[in-house]
Amino acid sequence: MSRLASRLAALTGWRRYAVALVAGALASAALPPLHLLPLLVPAFVVLVWLNDGSQHRRAAYAVGFWFAFGFFLCSLYWIGFALLIDAGRHAWLLPLAVVGLPLLLALFHGLATLAVYSTDLGGRLGGAARVLALALAWTAAEWLRGHLFTGFPWNLMGYVWTVSEEMLQFAALVGIYGLSFVTVASAAAAATLATPTGGGSGGSRGWAPPLVAGLVLVLLWLGGAARLPGPADPAAGVPGVRLRLVQANLSQEKKWRADLREANLGRHLQLSSGPGNEAVSHVVWPETAVPYFLQRDKVAAALVGGLVGPSGLVLTGGLRAAPDAAGVPRIWNSMLALDVNGGVVAAYDKGHLVPFGEYLPFAPVLARLGFSKLARGAAGFAAGAGRRSLSLAGLPPFSPLICYEVIFPAEVVAPGARPGWLLNLTNDAWYGRSAGPYQHFAMARVRAVEEGLPLVRVANTGISGVVDGYGRVLRRLGLGQAGIIDSQLPKALATPPPYARFGDIGIGLLLTVAAVFLAFVKLRQHLAER
Repeated sequence: MSRLASRLAALTGWRRYAVALVAGALASAALPPLHLLPLLVPAFVVLVWLNDGSQHRRAAYAVGFWFAFGFFLCSLYWIGFALLIDAGRHAWLLPLAVVGLPLLLALFHGLATLAVYSTDLGGRLGGAARVLALALAWTAAEWLRGHLFTGFPWNLMGYVWTVSEEMLQFAALVGIYGLSFVTVASAAAAATLATPTGGGSGGSRGWAPPLVAGLVLVLLWLGGAARLPGPADPAAGVPGVRLRLVQANLSQEKKWRADLREANLGRHLQLSSGPGNEAVSHVVWPETAVPYFLQRDKVAAALVGGLVGPSGLVLTGGLRAAPDAAGVPRIWNSMLALDVNGGVVAAYDKGHLVPFGEYLPFAPVLARLGFSKLARGAAGFAAGAGRRSLSLAGLPPFSPLICYEVIFPAEVVAPGARPGWLLNLTNDAWYGRSAGPYQHFAMARVRAVEEGLPLVRVANTGISGVVDGYGRVLRRLGLGQAGIIDSQLPKALATPPPYARFGDIGIGLLLTVAAVFLAFVKLRQHLAER
């Protein structure tokens, strides 16, 4: 193994970066839907060994950059599917989206390997410290890309654990970023097997880091198993609430066609009014299930409202048009609540819009270059006021989240009184039968764990489901299926978990402890060399 490590460290030029790219691509297979977690070990071990051979800062940055580029290139390929919906307008942007976005995201993670190189915690100490430094720097890079420039915290490394309910429970303490830290540290720990610790020649102590990493994972799994109560009971829930989630499975090509408006609405009405409807208190449709101004179509609104009884509501995604505070006409991507008469009794406007999807950044400049947003219409959507809780008839207060608003840790619940559940309306039809919808659903599940709140997710083409406050999937309707889910609304956990109360303070403390420890190691190294 030492020979392999030496050969990788000695690589130069394009071969060095090609190996880094392949290693990153290998790591991406651990994400949903594949969940090939063992591949993380060789991927991050190779990354560590490649960085060991860095001769200067530029080379150290480049190895992390190309690793991350391979990771995102293979895990975000599905973004290109959205550009093929209206290929005549957007196909020319395919290389920019499929390659450009991974390049931008990789910029953050090049900083991780650069930071490890700059600390000089490598071979002379046998490398255990550099493994911890990599986990620290990688997690910091994830946090930065999740917050800067509107943020894009998609495919954080911790999401590989959505395959295990037990491991997910650690997110209740330190959030998804804490899971990322543990994941990278554990995967990279095996790199020390080829690097003797303490300057010796035998390297027997090189077994200690991977053994410790394995023990930590076992303890986290056992802790998660202990936290989980008995088997989830889908029948237990909030008294008096019976939800019907409607997944019509309309392709994106057909969804916005004016000539199919009546047929598409009829499809939702048919599924909503099917057998068992009399027991349903609330009907829920996905994002832009009604892709026009329902408030202006009194006949359609009455048909939708008629799906429920006098005390019920229909919650649907739709468009809302109204003047803003300055009197300027605006259009919002909204969730509308309709009563039995078809009247809109409440609305939530999406606050965190998708760049290039729902609005065009730097529109005056980019429009002249031929860029346009993916969503139909000349004008972009206006951004709503942001997070809020809604209290509606017959329902516990809830936090509405439209589409990718659910992917932002610590940003899914408004400050103040804690809601009783999370409602995520989305339309992943843009991405077809790709990895994208699976990744999106996995991220939504983690928000339930972090907040200790049940999650109801309704998607146009899937994946729809009901998730309890432990992240366990109680009901699920798969990708590309048409149908309904009738379900109770699970109860929120009685006590909010630490992450729900303190947000990223927990992972901040964890990273601080790791940084202090590395500083101590560096100080000892410096004193030993004097």
